[in-house]
Amino acid sequence: VGLPRSGKSTWARSMGFPIVNRDAIRLAIHGERYLQKAEPWVDTITHTLVEALFLAGHKDVILDECNVTAKRRERWMNEKWNTRFVSIPTPKAVCMRRARDQGDYVLLPVIEDMAKKFEEIKGRRYI
Repeated sequence: VGLPRSGKSTWARSMGFPIVNRDAIRLAIHGERYLQKAEPWVDTITHTLVEALFLAGHKDVILDECNVTAKRRERWMNEKWNTRFVSIPTPKAVCMRRARDQGDYVLLPVIEDMAKKFEEIKGRRYI
């Protein structure tokens, strides 16, 4: 759980578990970072990949996704697996600076919008 450019992907890679990354799925199916009309496909593929990795015998699978609202996180609560959320609490200003430093100005309003919508994680499923 965290804003774009917060370090979620870096953390995920450091863990050594299989990763399902929505941004990579988007690039693989339509070659763009975001295309609203394709998001239902991205959702279906993301859920299918997570479930397939568990069915293949993996005990831990990382979903690399922002999940800044409780509603988005709730979609991942499932009796088929134990869901835990890891918060990467990088401040908005740092995420914005990282995007600017990388010349990724298109991401600035996305970070701003997600920061406004961000809901803290509550309950035992938080790490």
